[in-house]
Amino acid sequence: MSRATPPSLPFPPHIHAWPDRSTLLADRELALTELHRHSLGVHRVLLLWLLALAAIIGWSLLVLPVQQFEERDPTGFLLGPVFALLGLASLSPSVIAVVLAVRRDHQIRQLLDAWLALDSAPVSDVRLRSPGLSLFWLLSSLAVAATGLWTSFGTAAGAQAGRSTYADVALDMGIGTILWLTGLIGVVKAVRHYRWALRTLGPVSTAGRR
Repeated sequence: MSRATPPSLPFPPHIHAWPDRSTLLADRELALTELHRHSLGVHRVLLLWLLALAAIIGWSLLVLPVQQFEERDPTGFLLGPVFALLGLASLSPSVIAVVLAVRRDHQIRQLLDAWLALDSAPVSDVRLRSPGLSLFWLLSSLAVAATGLWTSFGTAAGAQAGRSTYADVALDMGIGTILWLTGLIGVVKAVRHYRWALRTLGPVSTAGRR
């Protein structure tokens, strides 16, 4: 099974699709492990932060022509369109990638449910809860979201006529919004994983008796 992409849909949910139950459980465990890695792995949160950084760079480049215009920089007429194009080239793919990642998470969750429905293996399935990874997603995302909110509200509250330019306010507000949305995505993912684990695997206290 390739580690580059998550496993495909399982075979029809009956034992006759495999030569025996042990083979079914082995394939099931391998698929669930791979799907879980693709869903909640640390590399996913790092990728989310990398996309947020690319979006911040793109937004900064988009705002730069406005700063040049406010400062009456003559080079803005030549470099402004270039910076704007570079900003769009950095911002747009990041937004598209995040949207695709959210859709992919939904597909992975469907695959997890389909493989889980094939059979029951409570002892091995309990690892899918991953409370440590889920907590890491939650706490790190809360920190990112709080930083974004602090940046946005701090910029809006501290803006003063004659001292703060529109470009500076737009830059900081945009960066704060990107960070807040990035953190929100991570928080929602962590909460959804917790609810999914509770719904699918049951309460922790009874997991070992299922």
